Amino acid sequence: MTAIETGAASPGGARVIGTLSPSRAGDFMTCPLLYRFRVIDRIPERPSPAAVRGTLVHAVLERLFDIPAARRTPATALELLGPEWDRLLAEEPELADLFDGEDGADVEAARAEWLAEARAMVERYFVLEDPRRLEPASRELYVETVLDSGLQLRGYIDRLDVAPTGEVRVVDYKTGKAPRADFEARALFQMKFYALVLWRLRGTVPRLLQLMYLGNGEVLRYSPDEADLRATERKVDALWQAIRRAMDSGEWRPRKSRLCDWCDHQQRCPSFGGEPPPLPVVGGGPGMPADEVAPRDPRDDV
Repeated sequence: MTAIETGAASPGGARVIGTLSPSRAGDFMTCPLLYRFRVIDRIPERPSPAAVRGTLVHAVLERLFDIPAARRTPATALELLGPEWDRLLAEEPELADLFDGEDGADVEAARAEWLAEARAMVERYFVLEDPRRLEPASRELYVETVLDSGLQLRGYIDRLDVAPTGEVRVVDYKTGKAPRADFEARALFQMKFYALVLWRLRGTVPRLLQLMYLGNGEVLRYSPDEADLRATERKVDALWQAIRRAMDSGEWRPRKSRLCDWCDHQQRCPSFGGEPPPLPVVGGGPGMPADEVAPRDPRDDV
């Protein structure tokens, strides 16, 4: 992981009014109650096979660039899968129970299928680009900055490429499939979020935002401009104001969608006949999340 690239405080030394990452912003846009369960209540969630596979594939692609360029081949990358999986298991032993929902031989079959899909994604990466011709400026780069409003933005960038002429390309790997055209704007929000942070840190708009979908081998590219990033800044400020209103009122409304099928919180969601737990009281009052540097969210990798 690369060193933190930290922005200065907001102009005039204004205090930080809150903190937002792409994953947390996405949670609130998906469902305000989901944001509450994850950020305010901090209710643990079961690791999903898809998210863990995304973490594994990302680890392999990050490690690949530690190897001399001439050896960055599909065979070399596939050899990294086993050691990286062992490392993840050592760091999070509970991942050994990832397929506990199966019985007997079905566990082994599910694990074999899961690993085969990871292999296919690693191989698909080499169809999209040749890593022997790349030397990234940064990988797994943690960045943060404070907007004029006092809102702190932070997150992890998979890869940053800088051309000899200075142009910056922001690259993100996704192990899911590319979205339909009508969902592209939502997919690009995370990338525009990163571009906004980099613009505020460096004073230069990134030349290209690139999403590489290893689930089906498609690449989504977008060239932002200052107008795009100013609009993104207004959007994240508005999102934070909506989050603050929910904090102040204690009203975290569920937003039902197809994504509910994969949600761990149905038993406590009113949309499914459940009841949320009482709001915790933290620091200055009910529902105030702690301001701390969160680890990378595995859901961002899918």
